[in-house]
Order: sequence, then C-alpha cells, then structure tokens
Amino acid sequence: MRTAIVNLGTIVTGDWREPFANGDSIFMVDGKIVDVGMASANVMDCEVVIDADGATAIPGFIDSQIHNTFGDWTPRQKTVGFLESYTHGGTTTAISASEVHVPGRPKDPQGVKALAVAAKKCFDTLRPGGMRVHAGSIILEPGLTESDFAEVAQQGVWLAKAGFGAFKTPFDYVPMIAWAKQHGMVTTVHTGGSSIPGSSGIWAEHLIAMQPHVSFHVNGGPVAMPDEDFPKIVHESQIALQVCTAGNLRTTLMLWEIVKQAQQFDRFLIATDTPTGSGIMPLGMMYTITHLASLGGMPVEWAIAAATGNNATVYGLNSGFLKPGRDADVVLLDACVGGSKKTALDALRNGDIAAVAAVITDGVPRFVGRSRNTPAPNRRIRVAQCRLPMDFSGQAH
Repeated sequence: MRTAIVNLGTIVTGDWREPFANGDSIFMVDGKIVDVGMASANVMDCEVVIDADGATAIPGFIDSQIHNTFGDWTPRQKTVGFLESYTHGGTTTAISASEVHVPGRPKDPQGVKALAVAAKKCFDTLRPGGMRVHAGSIILEPGLTESDFAEVAQQGVWLAKAGFGAFKTPFDYVPMIAWAKQHGMVTTVHTGGSSIPGSSGIWAEHLIAMQPHVSFHVNGGPVAMPDEDFPKIVHESQIALQVCTAGNLRTTLMLWEIVKQAQQFDRFLIATDTPTGSGIMPLGMMYTITHLASLGGMPVEWAIAAATGNNATVYGLNSGFLKPGRDADVVLLDACVGGSKKTALDALRNGDIAAVAAVITDGVPRFVGRSRNTPAPNRRIRVAQCRLPMDFSGQAH
C-alpha cells in the first residue's frame, strides 16, 4: 500500500539532535517510510493521500510501559478496549511492563515462562486499533535458572522485568538480570516504593548493582525513591531513565534538570505506567510532554523525542523516527478548536493538549480528521484521494 501525507506545516523527526525535517510531505510504501521532504510525482500513484492542511507530523508515541494482560482488556480497571483508545491519543506502539496483572498470575518458574511466551505470541498477531504491542515480559521470580532464559528467548521473548518477584532483597535480582542480558533481552526494573503487596522498594543502590537497561518509572510508580538517589543513578550508571505520567511530577522535573546538566538526554524516556491504580490514560504520553515543555522548560521537540525516538533506540525498535526506512507510524497533530494557540507545538508548550487529527500505522490510516479523545483540530485534515473501498474517518465524539 502506498500512502502519502502532503501539505504539512511542520515535521518533527523524533531525533532530538535534528528535531525538524525540511519539506511538507511524507511518502510511505508497504509499511515503511520511503521519503520525507517535498511532494513528488509519487503522490499521484498513491492509494491514499492525506491533506494535512498545515498540521504537524510526529512519529507515533511509543508507550514503553503499559500493563497489558491478554487481549485489549485490563482487569485492574475492568475496561475493554483501552489499547485501541490509546491509539486515539497518538500511541502507535506499546511495550509490556510484564503481564503482572493477569488474574491469578503464576509465580513459579514454569508459570512465568509460560505466561511470557503466551502473551508474546498472542500479541504478535493482535493489533488493537492498529497499535503494535510488544508483549511477553518474563517476570523474574525465585527458582529461575540461566537455562530458563535461554528457553524463553528461543520462543521469541525479549523482555524481562524485575521488581515483582518474591525475593528477600532486590540484590537477589543481580544474577537474573545478567542471565537475561546474556540471552539478548531488554531488562527493566521497577523503581521506587513497592506498588503491589509482596514487592519491595527499589532504590539507586539496587539499580546500580543490577545494571538493567531501563529503570521503570524512575520518577515514582507511584512512589518515588529519595531525592538523593537521582544524581547517583544519573552519574553512576548508564541506565535509561523512564518517567511516567502515573508517577511523581516534581521528581520528573527534577530528573530533567539533572539529565540536562549531565548532557545525558538520550537516556530520558517517557511512558505512562498505565492502566494501574492511576486509571486509563489515553492522553498520558501527551500530558507528560506538556508538563515537561510548559513547566520544565524542555524544548517541546525534545519532549516528543523522549516519547518516540529515545524509546525506539533503547528498545531497538524500527519505529519512533520520521526518516526513510523506518516503520510508517505517523501522527498528525494540530492546535485544538477554541484554544489560544495556532499550532500543535505552541499548544504543547502552553501546557495544552494538542488535537490528534490522524493516526497512521504500518502506512495504513487508522483514522483521519478527528480523534475521539481530543477536541477537534483547527485545520481541515482530510483524505484527499482514496482508491480503496475504505472509510478512514474513524470514530469521533
């Protein structure tokens, strides 16, 4: 399928070092971005052409911490369809924080292995609202051996999560994190106070001993670690530092200042850590971007990169950037009708939610014109050409 977006006002690349692309169009073929720049003769051959009417294109958000179970359902909030709803907030990729919320989840080695493999394989062929879900994160529990990690890795499991196991001390995770890394897994660790009964708090000293790839909700999930731990984790490790909407806003802004001074922005990631006790948050990624841009002084294009390209780099994904060869996951944003700002980026800098005007994943429009989770855009974003028997208008309010 060939899809083009034309008449763009701004293209945000997802790369904080080169955050803007020249041009007014994006050309996609068979799920990949082929060209970012000026509209060409290729547009005439496209099955679908979207007229952006001056709106802003960004990479689809990558929520690097969601609490999926099986299917598009969350027992924690008793809600069906939350992932599809997140696509209407601009999220095109979600990464499992482990399937810890599966009712009656197993805690023995055979059970956690089976749970991870089953979740991974289920979501390989399930695309809620067009979203790609990377599921199947093995929960580290006592009794797992190095051979267990080899076994699940052969089944395609590439995520491992520490922080919910029945260990006496977080230091007991150290050898398991090493085994998971040895078998090519991205390792993640709960950070801060305990979030469920039976788990323990995890602080900077534990993280530095474990050396995972990612410190989950380093700003608190929902309770943050002590303030004095933040400089330690920045200066004494290279662990990626993920902040979440469902965490502590004060420590989010504090971490940004520390990371900025240390020139370590590549390590700064945005996620939501939902659905949890904090609820369902389809616009969570955008809210954290507005908090950082309007309250913390972070350049808004950097905040977008923390929610897209930075996540993609740490997790080794092909999405997250609007560049040739990358997955064709694109979101069109605009200022909302009735707001005080005229462009999406100015609205985000002002602390306002931007209107999600279109979501494209794998080069396929999932809806065009209006999200059901945001106010309407100022501009008339529309399908200007369609040679397919499909309606991409989506479900609005």
